[in-house]
Amino acid sequence: MVGQWAAERPDVDLAAMTLMARLSHAADLVNARIERLAKEYGVSRADGDVVLTLRRSGEPYRLSPTAIARSLLMTTGTMTGRLDRLEKLGLIARVPNDTDRRGVDIQLTPEGLRQSDIAITRHNDLLKEISGLLTPADRIELDQLTRQLVSGIGALEP
Repeated sequence: MVGQWAAERPDVDLAAMTLMARLSHAADLVNARIERLAKEYGVSRADGDVVLTLRRSGEPYRLSPTAIARSLLMTTGTMTGRLDRLEKLGLIARVPNDTDRRGVDIQLTPEGLRQSDIAITRHNDLLKEISGLLTPADRIELDQLTRQLVSGIGALEP
């Protein structure tokens, strides 16, 4: 892509495009590895995010569908299909809400807890493997630079 633009518009400085294309490509490669890992558990990455959200919420590993959706920056409508799939797999259960008899909460089952603990360990190992491609000093520098970039982009938002 950058090469084509360089040929078509040699007057345009493409350094920023090159940098952002590389960052995007690196993120795509990492996300593809994470998606493959999730599929080993019979779920999509998005479904796995629901299970891991419940796990990281702490005991009793139980949240409302709205709280899960908010945590994952998604709509509650999108959540229903995910919850249905995870319930069929035996990873979550819908349980009555303690304070609102009309509502339900989502809770990890013992199998969901077991699988999530295995999955988060493997997920973290994968990320350590990928970040291990850099030297410790490079990881520190990249962390600082990406924090600066994310902060700066956030400041640009109206």
